[in-house]
Amino acid sequence: MGGIGAAKSMAKPISIILLVSVLATVVVSASAAGCTGAGGERMYESSEWRGFHMRFGSHDDVPNLKRVIIEYLIPMGVNVLILEVNTNFQFKSHPELSEGAHTLTHEDAHELAALCRANGIRLIPLFECLGHQGWGGAPNSILRGYPEWDETPHVPVEAEWPTIYCRSWCPLHPEVNPVIFDLMDELIEAFEADAFHVGMDEVFELADDGCPRCAGKKKSDLFAKAVNDYHDHLVTEKGVEMLMWGDRLVDAVGLGYSRWDADVLGIYPAIDMIPKDIIICDWHYDKKAAYPSVYWFFRKGFRVWPATWNDPDAAMAFMEFAYDAREKLDMKDGMLGMLVTGWNATGENLLTALSGGDLGKDEGNIWGIATTLRTVMDEYKRKSAD
Repeated sequence: MGGIGAAKSMAKPISIILLVSVLATVVVSASAAGCTGAGGERMYESSEWRGFHMRFGSHDDVPNLKRVIIEYLIPMGVNVLILEVNTNFQFKSHPELSEGAHTLTHEDAHELAALCRANGIRLIPLFECLGHQGWGGAPNSILRGYPEWDETPHVPVEAEWPTIYCRSWCPLHPEVNPVIFDLMDELIEAFEADAFHVGMDEVFELADDGCPRCAGKKKSDLFAKAVNDYHDHLVTEKGVEMLMWGDRLVDAVGLGYSRWDADVLGIYPAIDMIPKDIIICDWHYDKKAAYPSVYWFFRKGFRVWPATWNDPDAAMAFMEFAYDAREKLDMKDGMLGMLVTGWNATGENLLTALSGGDLGKDEGNIWGIATTLRTVMDEYKRKSAD
């Protein structure tokens, strides 16, 4: 993969950029929809999910994100954007749970939704459920506002890994779901969404002996209960599609993964206790000879959306393996596409990386994210145009 490309002029009117981007998208989509393969090489369809994810919650950074969408994501052919908002939003239903004054507003959400919708991008909000309620022992706004919901209240705030990775809320506390469902509903309305991502990755704090409700219970049962609660609300009641990260549903020992991208705590049997219409985002960021979790989820009856991060070689290895698995198991409808995650990216630094600007030390490897995104999307375009 070569350079990210020349910087675009800041002075160019947004309306002109938008028009050019829309025309580029139409050309790419038309080509992808009508192409035929040569020499038996794999083909990709324009309907496949070509996704990008980023954790995003800054009102001040919205103009940069709009430029990223207009100048880069649309021409690349990205057709799904996951915005991980979490509590970085000006909630009206529970304003005490908003992280700060400069987080996203309802107007920001509506504007981003309109921009994406006008350009064929499905915008899906992500709200971390159960785990990732802060970092280390430090709680987020939810557990600061409702400390009685904490699964591990005995763990000091200053604690760090390996004492604790991230706090969880208690899945059996009767007051949790009504509030969380209010937040979900508000994000669905604000982003005008027809799908919702509930997160649920890297859950380590579950069935803690110090929790009066969860102590002694099976971690898999508690995890499945939480998933089913969210599914009942989102899919059954709200009529939206539900997505989640898949790592806690993967047996790390049996399938050869780490404690991060798979489960070592006995949570994974929950896979047999949850609805099959949930879309599983199966994330693995290292280059491996095989990614057996793809077969695992296919054979369990789930649709799979493989997710990569900031290593182009790892992304291509995962992409190739996943599509081979789809063909071998005849799971055309089970393999949705590819998702590139943008951990550490902001609208500002991603715009800098994509435009070939100077990132300095680039401690978040934003250059790697930008390069991986281009590599995956270029692969779709290359195969579609052959």
